[in-house]
Parts: sequence; structure tokens; C-alpha cells
Amino acid sequence: MNRIFSLRFLRFSRIPRVRLHTAGALMAASVEDFNQAKVQLGTLKKDPGNELKLKIYALFKQATQGPCNTPKPGMLDFVNKAKWDAWKSLGALPQDDARQQYVDLISSLVAAEGPPAAEASPTGSEKAFQTLQVTTEDGITTIRLNRPQKKNAITVEMYNELMEALDLAGKNDSVITVLTGSGDYYCSGNDLNNFSKIPEGGVEKMAKDSGELLRRYVKAYIDFPKPLAAVVNGPAVGISVTVLGLFDIVYATECATFHTPFSNLGQSPEGCSSYTFPKIMGAAKASEMLLFNKKLTATQACELGLVTEVFPDSTFQSEVWTRLKAYSKLPPNSLALSKQLMRQVEKDKLHAVNDAEVERLVERWLSDECMQAIMSFFQGKAKL
Repeated sequence: MNRIFSLRFLRFSRIPRVRLHTAGALMAASVEDFNQAKVQLGTLKKDPGNELKLKIYALFKQATQGPCNTPKPGMLDFVNKAKWDAWKSLGALPQDDARQQYVDLISSLVAAEGPPAAEASPTGSEKAFQTLQVTTEDGITTIRLNRPQKKNAITVEMYNELMEALDLAGKNDSVITVLTGSGDYYCSGNDLNNFSKIPEGGVEKMAKDSGELLRRYVKAYIDFPKPLAAVVNGPAVGISVTVLGLFDIVYATECATFHTPFSNLGQSPEGCSSYTFPKIMGAAKASEMLLFNKKLTATQACELGLVTEVFPDSTFQSEVWTRLKAYSKLPPNSLALSKQLMRQVEKDKLHAVNDAEVERLVERWLSDECMQAIMSFFQGKAKL
């Protein structure tokens, strides 16, 4: 699962280093202005992103405590090290200037959001989710990843909501279930902030808990009782790609790409892809993706059998949904029972593969090699 769990979780905790503007302000903000800005920060509806959050943190520390005077955190304490670097980069910036810059930055973020928008309740919604839009209409349950500002990166909350949504879809009256994304991305993999803090039990507990979450998530696809379709509306990365081998049909826009960069981080495949990908596309082509990190275009993925059909981006949505609505008119019991017959032949095999992949990943996450690969990744991406 790309960028997920345990020591891989440390990747999630890594926040980009930033350089901050340190020119003096013409007029220092008052303490009252500063306190008001702190209140406004808590009202933001959108996550400003790690780089701006680092800047906010650094200016706050500089405004309240002056120049950085604390010891530098250890090299593996990525979150606190990034915070320390951001604060330290302000140098001898006067506290009054830092206070003014803090107030100006928060004010600009609040102004950029404008008036709060009312959240719409989709017609046919079965339940309100925080990270998904789930609707049932015309015999189709649609599960839409709904974090477009984060390229639909999957959080721990989203993993749990996806499992719940799949469980509900499997039990309702819909004929088929569709998974797709909001915005330009299908799914960019796992959210970098998933595991910003190591729990009291340490890395070992994190790896164990993460492995169990992964096991349950993949199991939800293996056991899903109805036809399951992926409408891949843009780039797909990591776990969003590997589970596609468990879908019954995969439609993609010509703009979609498919990437599983596991070995770059010293890790191994998941989502039953170590079994389904060689079976679908042959061992050699599967190795290119799973071992050597090859990114496929939609056309290449279709030629290899991972994608059912590719559509022009301009007509993608209309063509795909017209076809899916036609499928939803087919006899539901016939579809479900036929799928179950096809899946039953290898369901035990898929569960065994899932267990083996999770076991290997937990082992990988705790390995020195994985640690070194992650360290190399950080060094390559660091903005010095």
C-alpha cells in the first residue's frame, strides 16, 4: 500500500521544510490583533496544507517566545524536526514583526475562504460520511472519494468509512456499486498525515494495527457480494490501484494513470495484487509495475487487462454512466449470484494472499531496509 503504515507512516508525518519571509513589517500588530488571529485560525474550513501550517507554527513561536532556543529534535522525529527547522529559519526576526506576519497570514487565509458554503445532501444518500459522498439512485450505489483538495488521498477515517460504505452497499437494494473520485484525481494513495504521531506502543504496535486495518480493508473487496465497478476519473496511486484486480469492471478516462511505487520505499505489494496482477497481465508485466514501479497510462492498463475500457476525457462521464445505468436494469439476483459463483472459485485463495501480503508488509515496515529507503526518499524530496 503506497505510503502507508508503520515506518512508512513516518513518511506521512514528514512535513516539507519551508523558507519564511523575514522582512520587517511597517506596523506591528497589537496583542489583541494577535489573539483574534488565533481565534480565526480555528474557524478555517479548509486545511491550509503542511507548508502553511509550518509557517503559522514558526511565526507563532517567534512571536511568543522569540528566536528558536530549543535543542534540534532527532533525525527520525520528522514532525518536530520540520517544526524546529521552520522556527529556526526565522533567525532573529523581532517578535513584533513575527506577530504582524502571523496576523497578516491568518487574515489572508480567512479572506481566501470567503463566506462558508452550505453542504449539500445528495439525493438518495444512505448516510452522511465525512470523507465520502455515498448515494443510491437508479439501482446504483455510488461511493465517491470526496477530498478533491487533497487529490482524494485516503486517511484512516476514509479507510473506515469505505469499509462501512461497502458493507451498506452490499446489503441495500442497489444492483451494482461504483467507486470513483471527486475532482481531477481518482485517488493519490494515502494521506501523508495519516500517522503523524507514533502511539505509546511504538512502531511495532503501529505496524500491527496498520496491518490489521489493511487486512480488513482488502477483505471488504474480496467478500463484496454484488458487481463492483471502478470509474477511474484521473490518476490512481498505490492501494487504489492494487485493489482494482478485485473489481468486476474498471472504466478509465484517457487521462488516468496507474502507479504502484512500492519498492521505492522498500515495501511490497498489497490488495492481493501479488496474485491478481500476474494472473491478469502476466508475470513479466506485473513485475514491471509491482517490482520496478512502472507507471501505466490508461491505454497501457487496458491493453494489459487491468482496465476494461478507456474513454475520451470529454465524454467519459456521460458514456460511462449511460452504460452503468443500463447494467443496473439487469436482473439483480442473476448478477449477484453469477458474481458469487465466479468469486467463490478463488475466494479462499484471495484471503490467503491478503493474509500473506499483510504479514510481509508488517515485516517490511519494521526492517532496516525500509527505513533506509524512506530516509532516501526524504532526502530526495527535502527542500533545502
